[in-house]
Amino acid sequence: MSTDAGSAGPTKSTAATPAVRATQAPSPPASPATPPSPPTTSDRILDAALASFAARGYEATSLDALAKGLELTKQSILYWFPSKDAVLEATIARSATDLSRALESALQAAGPGWVRVEAVVRSVFRLAARQPELLGLLREVSRLGPPAATQMTLALEPLVQRASSFLEAEMDAGTMRRHDPRLLLLAIYSTVIGMVTEVEVMRALGEEPTARSLVRRRADVLNLLHSALVIPAAEQTR
Repeated sequence: MSTDAGSAGPTKSTAATPAVRATQAPSPPASPATPPSPPTTSDRILDAALASFAARGYEATSLDALAKGLELTKQSILYWFPSKDAVLEATIARSATDLSRALESALQAAGPGWVRVEAVVRSVFRLAARQPELLGLLREVSRLGPPAATQMTLALEPLVQRASSFLEAEMDAGTMRRHDPRLLLLAIYSTVIGMVTEVEVMRALGEEPTARSLVRRRADVLNLLHSALVIPAAEQTR
C-alpha cells in the first residue's frame, strides 16, 4: 500500500525537468558577421590610379591603360570622372584623407614631447610598408607642382598647423631646439620621405626590403631627428 501511495504522487524530478532543460538549453548560434561591401567602381578606379600615379607618374598614366587593367571601358571611367585631371584630383583628396587619418591616429595615441615626433615617424614607416603608394603619390604631387601640390598642401594644412603648434610649444618649454616650426617640418618631411624613397628604389631594383632593414632605417631617422631636435635634460633650462 505504501508503495502504491508513493508511486501515485508526482515526483520532484519529473516536475523540474522542463525547467532544467529550459535553463540549460544552448544559446542560438550567433549570426555570421556581415561581409564587407565590395569596392565601388569609383573606388576601384581611384585605387588603380593611385598605384599608377605613384609607380609610373601622372604623365605615363593613361585612362586607356587604367580601363584595360580594370576590365572597364574608358567611357566607364569618364562616367565617374570627366577627365584624367579629375581622376588625379579625386585621388589626391582621398589620399590626403587617408594620410591625415593615419597620422592623427598615431598622434592621439602618443604622449607629449619627443614621443609624439617618434609616433609620427613610426606611422610613416608603417605606411611605407603597408601602403607605399600613398607616399609615392606625395612624391609625384611634389614633382608635378601646382595645382596638384597646392591641393595636397591645403588638404594637409590642418595637420601641419597642429604639428607647428606642437613644435613651437616644445621649443617654448625648452625641450626642443629653437627652429622655424614650418621649416623644421619641411626638413623632417624631406628626411623621412627621402629614407622611404630609398626603400622604394630598392623595390624598383627587385630587392624587397626586409622588416629588419625597415626597422634599421627607421632607427637611423629617429636618431638623426632626436639629435637635431631634442635638448638633453642636463642642458634644459628650468
